[in-house]
Amino acid sequence: MNIKELIFETEDIHKVTELISSKLVKPVIIENKNFELVSYSASVDQFDQTQQKTILSKKCPIFIIDRLKKEGIVQRLQKQPTPIRVQPMEELGFYQRIVISAKHLGQTMGYVWVQESDTLLNEEELKFLQEITPHLGKLVYDTYAKANAKEGRREELLWKVLQHEYGSENQFRHEAALAKLTLPQRFSVMAFSISDPQDKFRLDYLEKGLESFYLRRKIQLLKSDFQIVLIVHGEAEQEFSSRNLARKFIEEVKHIAGTDAFYRFLIGVGKEYTSLIHMRKSFLEALEVIETANFLTPRPESMPREFSKLGVYRYLATLYEKNSSEDYFSEDLLRLIKKDMEKQTDLLGTLEVYLANNGKGKQTASDLYIHPNTLNYRIKQILDLTNIDFNDFNMKSYLYTELLLLNNVPAYHERYKEAAEKGAGL
Repeated sequence: MNIKELIFETEDIHKVTELISSKLVKPVIIENKNFELVSYSASVDQFDQTQQKTILSKKCPIFIIDRLKKEGIVQRLQKQPTPIRVQPMEELGFYQRIVISAKHLGQTMGYVWVQESDTLLNEEELKFLQEITPHLGKLVYDTYAKANAKEGRREELLWKVLQHEYGSENQFRHEAALAKLTLPQRFSVMAFSISDPQDKFRLDYLEKGLESFYLRRKIQLLKSDFQIVLIVHGEAEQEFSSRNLARKFIEEVKHIAGTDAFYRFLIGVGKEYTSLIHMRKSFLEALEVIETANFLTPRPESMPREFSKLGVYRYLATLYEKNSSEDYFSEDLLRLIKKDMEKQTDLLGTLEVYLANNGKGKQTASDLYIHPNTLNYRIKQILDLTNIDFNDFNMKSYLYTELLLLNNVPAYHERYKEAAEKGAGL
């Protein structure tokens, strides 16, 4: 029996993924129609940066999806039955790859991605992919059907509304009533994810911790392989009550788990809503926070966990893409990083804290653990070296955003460091 026949005989999507990878000798990832991870090949694991993030966060990064939409790839996938070759986006850590949609009963169930690192797939291999994708479409469909059945009817209904499988709120309420599912009148969706597969056991501890939480009855739990999703019930007439409860639970987890274990979680909290049809919206907002944190690998407590407070962090991935693709640098920041490298100063870090504190010297000196006179000296150095005007709000906003990337994305800092060493833009 050849590999193609074996694939058609296999009902386990993870085994099928490995079979495809062994046939093509390339990393393979299968996602559902919402670009959420279903399966990936473990035997061939030379995944690029984008695919590594997909595996860790269980979803393709939003800025990659936006880029694929912008270039028309997503639209082509809905119409084109044959494989599509997607060109590399090196500045995003996205290698060249082949993608094809997997359909079942005439509907797109998901996508099959094959990373082409050194060699391209030949015509025979592309034909092989096209022939097996209908079977993969059925397996993706069956995978979610089985998962929902295991979770039970109530959990199934919640997953369905999170995955946007209801046409109206009335339909959802009707099925929830039949299943005797308690629905919140006010809610926020919170998600806990892990950035390292070896930390998967921590989700079990988190689940047990929820059982002992004194407000457990106000939280509904859904669990997937690498993530726990919590629907937090608020008080009907008390605005922000679900958000406040989410904050209490996060603090409880931090207290029970301890600081080191707590920071192994990526945590996102969606906005509060009263309309059940917006439950998916709050869920996606929570995931966006997690994806942003995963992109930035932020310092502890430096990035907001709540979508409503995400602010400029929402746009950092887009700015990273634009500046990297255009090879753009801030001349002022280049001068500061060059000075830091040559004299072992900390002008770049000082500037970020100073801007974050809106120019308040006393608070900045306290945060940096330095004397106010030392701070004044550093600020004078910054002014002497650059054209920064601290009275220009637009300039301060831009610099702070650029500094967030520099201090949270190692690859971005490395760009600046290399440019400063070469004297580019100076």
